[in-house]
Amino acid sequence: MTLTSRYVLAIALSLFGQGVIAETAVFQVNKQRAVAVESRPMERRNFTQGLYISDSELYVSSGQYGKSAVRVYSWPNMTLNRETELPKTVFAEGLTLLANRLWVLTWREGQLLIMDPFTLEILSTGKISGEGWGVTHNGSTLWLSNGSSRLYNIDLSNGGKTAILDVTLNGEPLGKLNELEWINGKIWANVWLTDTIVVIDPETGVVTHEISVDGLLREEDRDSNTDVLNGIAQDPKTSAIWVTGKRWPKIFRIELEDAN
Repeated sequence: MTLTSRYVLAIALSLFGQGVIAETAVFQVNKQRAVAVESRPMERRNFTQGLYISDSELYVSSGQYGKSAVRVYSWPNMTLNRETELPKTVFAEGLTLLANRLWVLTWREGQLLIMDPFTLEILSTGKISGEGWGVTHNGSTLWLSNGSSRLYNIDLSNGGKTAILDVTLNGEPLGKLNELEWINGKIWANVWLTDTIVVIDPETGVVTHEISVDGLLREEDRDSNTDVLNGIAQDPKTSAIWVTGKRWPKIFRIELEDAN
């Protein structure tokens, strides 16, 4: 699929507007815990907002005003290949790679930056309504979060058709959904300010699994400015799942254990 101006136009047409809202459902949630089975070094300067692995590279969007950047590392040896600073007026948030373009959300600016993944040049800017937090994709469909209990999607192959998905945990809305990753037909989401990742059914919005990552980063690896868990990526070659956080010195490959 190639990127055309009509896709950008579709994004500009109030992405977070009208849509289809899924019915609330109650589901017996499976509780799991993440166990670190491998780690790689991570630059502490990354205030990680978005994480994505593609072939032999890891893409990271790093936030904060005046310090936002996109960095690309060779994977899995974590050598910095290239980086670019973003405009000082934006706070970078989630990131994904689709249709040979990087899609980078900004927090309060209502922008979706569309970048060349090789040069890291900003090619165009889409307009969204409200805040941008996390972004992932499945096929030609982008999924976005804005810190609420709703996920939004836009189908780039269907004229930019948009829809809304209400996310519920035990029948109640689950807010603070942040960084997203599409894994094995489900949407994984960090819940901001917690050590929890939830797994969401994209058809119903129901949380099917809660994953605790408490204790993944040891106390001796924390500095005074080490921040919360944020960042989920699946290696397309091995299907391994990697997680990290804001100013974490490591990225971890995790496996799941039953915690029920």
